[in-house]
Amino acid sequence: YGTLGMLLIRGEIFCATLEPPDIENARNISSIPAQQYRCYKYTSERFKDTFLVTSVPGRTGILFHAGNTDNHTADCILLGEYTAKLASSVLTLHNSGNTFIIFVNTLQVYQFVHLTINEHY
Repeated sequence: YGTLGMLLIRGEIFCATLEPPDIENARNISSIPAQQYRCYKYTSERFKDTFLVTSVPGRTGILFHAGNTDNHTADCILLGEYTAKLASSVLTLHNSGNTFIIFVNTLQVYQFVHLTINEHY
């Protein structure tokens, strides 16, 4: 049902994250492998202000954005205030739109940031 995580900014918990399930880094259907990445400020027609995760082996176009379930990830990292499980056992993020706006505003002064993904089970 997806890969849940927590995003820390400057060592403090900022929000919950949701990615696709871990399927060995398969393009468009898997979470990002645990390691360090550089993320650059990114603007497109669909996503006005966000960050692009670079150097993911064999993959491109991975962004941070708003969304509620792993079906909304499109190979990206979703941000939300908290997680919940629907009656159908689907994991969801809540208050994603507002959380994403706060994320963009928090990092607006940076052209790039470092992202470290750690695995914890």
